[in-house]
Amino acid sequence: MDSYVTISVRREVKKLLERDKGDKNWSEYLLELYKEAKQAKARQAFEHLVQLLNDKDLEEIEKASRDFRKRFRLR
Repeated sequence: MDSYVTISVRREVKKLLERDKGDKNWSEYLLELYKEAKQAKARQAFEHLVQLLNDKDLEEIEKASRDFRKRFRLR
């Protein structure tokens, strides 16, 4: 059996979240918010990395990746 806990939040926050969650239960809704936030952070980090690297850096990374795949073998 699943166990449940209570999370205290300000009344205004709960009202805002309740409107957004619609028919979903709180667990589904909060898990969805969590996943969206993680994806957004990962996307932002990727975009930042792309801005830091130049074309030569990206080509070297691609070459290293190809070389690794060619030499990689399971024992």
